[in-house]
Amino acid sequence: MSSDATKTLPDVLVSARRITIKVGSALIVDAASGVADAAWMRGLAEDIAALMAEGKSVLLVSSGAGALGRRYLGLNRGLPRKKLKLDEKQAAAAAGQPRLMSAWEEAFQAVGLKTAQVLLTREDTEKRRRWLNARATIETLFDLGCVPIVNENDTVVTEEIRYGDNDRLAARAAQLVRSEALILLSDVDGLYTDDPRRNTAAEHISVVEKLDAGIEAMAGGANAQAGVGTGGMATKIAAAKIAGSAGCATLIASGQVVRPLSALGHGAKFTLIRPQASLSAAYKAWIAGTVVPAGKLMLDEGAVRALHNGKSLLPSGIVEVTGQFDKGDSVSIISPAGLEVARGIVTYSAEAIRAIRGRGSKDIESILGYTSGDEVIHRDDMALV
Repeated sequence: MSSDATKTLPDVLVSARRITIKVGSALIVDAASGVADAAWMRGLAEDIAALMAEGKSVLLVSSGAGALGRRYLGLNRGLPRKKLKLDEKQAAAAAGQPRLMSAWEEAFQAVGLKTAQVLLTREDTEKRRRWLNARATIETLFDLGCVPIVNENDTVVTEEIRYGDNDRLAARAAQLVRSEALILLSDVDGLYTDDPRRNTAAEHISVVEKLDAGIEAMAGGANAQAGVGTGGMATKIAAAKIAGSAGCATLIASGQVVRPLSALGHGAKFTLIRPQASLSAAYKAWIAGTVVPAGKLMLDEGAVRALHNGKSLLPSGIVEVTGQFDKGDSVSIISPAGLEVARGIVTYSAEAIRAIRGRGSKDIESILGYTSGDEVIHRDDMALV
């Protein structure tokens, strides 16, 4: 991506510190041969390398494992994916996943970047402890300069507990890593008033300020290519709702060019769906208002003052622990006067916090035999009330 193209990218991408990009099967898998499109993948890798060179972290959510595996195992039989039995879908995913990752590794290796595979299930992004563990893994990969490549762990999930499409998975992944922008690359260049492939008078919508019933009705007409992808425009709008509730903007854009992100910088059409709140405000509101506290931490006055000054909660300021809770649970933070002053997500269990309360952060590892960081609750995972 040239510097000139970068300057003309949508503002939300220019300012974003973290970007999640979702790529559908129809873009990755060549319909005629059934194998990965190496040239297209190399082009996207070049675009992502340019974003990372500007100091951005990029999470890639990639479909394609099932489509590659079906061809490899001879499961196509002229049937769309939804006609395969569950065990056949899982077999295809198992066979296709290493082929998908090998293709991505080759593409990113050519631009000097390392990749890492992250397989998630719905429980990994909805159960707080597993959510924290997944986030910590991806944060470490970002720190190491890797491109984490996420896909649903289709070999183990059942129909009842799976996401069903990678648009929703991408939105949850964007929440997980607190992306400011989610890019959904598709076979269409955004949202239209009607399906543009059937109605030439359909008008392109460049910006959606608020998702409502009218927008959702428009999304019902634009479907993905049958037999390759599983998500249409309706799933992208559903994903935008999820991302928007977490303060993440969504861009729906065409991926049917070799350098799709560079194309955005050169004037390609897209639809921007603005978030419903700021990233920080949405996350803090979730902690403060929608999570039922699993326990309480009583603090001394010095710790309370530190929290009001924007500091994290360290073990040294904790006087007492009540309740039984695990790492990743939400707890109430209580002042010496017995008032709730904050809520936050703990990085240690109740048992561990009882062992380290009143002690310095430097003592955590010697007391517990391990460390999950200096903070019992990081300031980013805390909301003052």
